Amino acid sequence: MQPLATILVEDSETIRNNLIPALEELAGVQVLAAAETAQDAITALGRHASWELAIVDLFLAEGSGLTVLRACQERGPAQHVVVLTNYPTAEMRRRCLALGADAVFVKSTELDAFFGHCLGLRRA
Repeated sequence: MQPLATILVEDSETIRNNLIPALEELAGVQVLAAAETAQDAITALGRHASWELAIVDLFLAEGSGLTVLRACQERGPAQHVVVLTNYPTAEMRRRCLALGADAVFVKSTELDAFFGHCLGLRRA
């Protein structure tokens, strides 16, 4: 089974350094690019047009994950977008889903569900 070609949008170097190996081991993904800003994320999504999964944090070094979600609205049917955030208010979940996110997970409490979701995409 091929790993999911993934773009990671996360501004925290510590989180990226811990999340990338965990994603590779637990969810069968291959991180093609990591971005710290909304513009860098949009550029990476365009540069790696064959991406299958985008993992998006909401608060970035510059710009917002919501901007990245808007940029993903015209994606293909085999391309999935998941929000991984520490800001899980009901309103923010609603906004993310309205902008086309497939799922929203909380970094501090829903990592198992997040990894399970990613693994399920790989098997689909």
